[in-house]
Amino acid sequence: MSKNSIDKIIRQAMQEGKFDDLPGKGKPLNLDLHPHQDPEWRIAHHLLKSGGFSLPWIEHLGEINDGLEQAHRSLSRSWAWQQRKKSIQADWQLAINLFKERVQEINNQIRAYNLEAPNPRFQVPFINPDLEVERIMKNGDS
Repeated sequence: MSKNSIDKIIRQAMQEGKFDDLPGKGKPLNLDLHPHQDPEWRIAHHLLKSGGFSLPWIEHLGEINDGLEQAHRSLSRSWAWQQRKKSIQADWQLAINLFKERVQEINNQIRAYNLEAPNPRFQVPFINPDLEVERIMKNGDS
């Protein structure tokens, strides 16, 4: 079944009012529940979040993601600049080298994070800087 036919079926059901009597209709979604969250950790996460705290390994993952996003943005800007022919090849190569150094630091953070994560399913794969550079050059974004 194609996506278009699924969309068509859903739109038709909506027009027929088949979703009108669903529980919670018109109320905001509770986005605090995570379907992949370990049920044994759910209460601990809720208590920490309610108190304005988070688990150290979750905060560490946020720092890793922020660092990678910043590195991507920086390299993407350099690539855009290079594409407009406003910089020389040496500048682009310097941007690549700086990006690879940053990714090496991020991979070190990932290594530490993977040791902290309480379950292997929370582990994060290492970043391949060459693939990331190729992707940015191909897509022009992070």
